[in-house]
Amino acid sequence: MGTILGIESSCDETAAALVTSDRRILAQHIASQDDAHRPYGGVVPEIAARAHSERLAPLIEATLNDAGLDLSEVDAIAATAGPGLIGGVMVGLVTAKALAMAGGKPLYAINHLEGHALSPRLADVSLRFPYALLLVSGGHCQILRVEGVGRYKRFATTIDDALGEAFDKTAKLLGLGFPGGPQVERVARQGNPRAVPLPRPLVGSGEPHFSFAGLKSAVLRAKESGKYADADLAASFQQAAIDCVTDRLRLALETMDEVTALVVAGGVAANAGVRAALECVAGEFGLPFSAPPPALCTDNAAMIAWAALERFAPGLSDPLDISARPRWPLDPTAEPARGAGVKA
Repeated sequence: MGTILGIESSCDETAAALVTSDRRILAQHIASQDDAHRPYGGVVPEIAARAHSERLAPLIEATLNDAGLDLSEVDAIAATAGPGLIGGVMVGLVTAKALAMAGGKPLYAINHLEGHALSPRLADVSLRFPYALLLVSGGHCQILRVEGVGRYKRFATTIDDALGEAFDKTAKLLGLGFPGGPQVERVARQGNPRAVPLPRPLVGSGEPHFSFAGLKSAVLRAKESGKYADADLAASFQQAAIDCVTDRLRLALETMDEVTALVVAGGVAANAGVRAALECVAGEFGLPFSAPPPALCTDNAAMIAWAALERFAPGLSDPLDISARPRWPLDPTAEPARGAGVKA
């Protein structure tokens, strides 16, 4: 059995966790930067990197202390090596390299997206490859066939905003505060999801890609009209986003080879309305539905440690001179989506 120390610092959460190969999270700590970024309505990369450098060492020490372990008792060190804000990614990866070198431990440089993609297997022992994955977060919105560790086939991506980004921008337009996703979901519970006529970009089109920029702009115009309550705007935006996601997902599943389950991961996977809608889609296709607990949906170090543990048994590891990567697609062979640019 292996025990791995995971480190996550790709955006605005500084995190450390100890996870075992039998799926136990021995200890974990997450330091939020919400207060630091709230005045700006979004994440400021320089502030994020500085906070990671100040907080990471104490978090690692606290995690080891909580588990009653010394670094010598850990089998390997894992850290996010990309994609993400490069300053923060470098803080975590350099720290992991130093710990691995000092302790003579293997190093695992983990793709942050793969951490999300494999996180459902940490929580669901029955989940087997291959499975269909909707990966929805602040920076990414993709549909993939997860065929195994390191083997992903992308069926769809966003051509502009990711879903989590659209939630955050809508929250900012409505003055709901940061982080935006949970605030929109909270306010939406009090509103009418059919009160505001909003578009469903790409719904009904023949390609399963996503687009949320037009939806966000429509929310802005509706807000400026003064006709609608914020709760109705939030509820209508959330319903429109759900309609877009479920339509695109159905199209992808119709063309996807056989899978064992429909899985959702990433920060937006914590949204109860999104989960309920996806569970219905899974039922339509006769598939089990799997989603990590909310604590494993947002950025966390347990998923990074687990992604490393998926590689630990075969004895795979990474060299100490591996570089941080601001962009790192799960399926580098996928054709660029029309108009997606760097988000392809």
